[in-house]
Amino acid sequence: MKYLYAYILECSDNSFYVGVTNNVGRRFLEHSTGINENAYTFKRRPVKLVFCKRFDKPLDAIEYEKQLKGWTHAKKVALINSDYFKLHELAACKNETSHKNISGSG
Repeated sequence: MKYLYAYILECSDNSFYVGVTNNVGRRFLEHSTGINENAYTFKRRPVKLVFCKRFDKPLDAIEYEKQLKGWTHAKKVALINSDYFKLHELAACKNETSHKNISGSG
């Protein structure tokens, strides 16, 4: 069975790169050696693999990668640190129109 992996690299400038691959070791080596000078990580080396999750279904991995790419830096840090309480807190809707912020009077 072929697996896909969603992964996060921490770059030397403290930014994160999120990707998906079927071979984490090969992909990490490509980022680390700077095979593609147009890649996001090329000028941000060295990079460090800080998160990796395996998926049985390729579409699930791709969907998760897209989700992670939309997350804030703080949410990615919470995930990397397995701080699920903080992750939940950061995911909470804080809009004034949220059902959590509307008074029950009426």
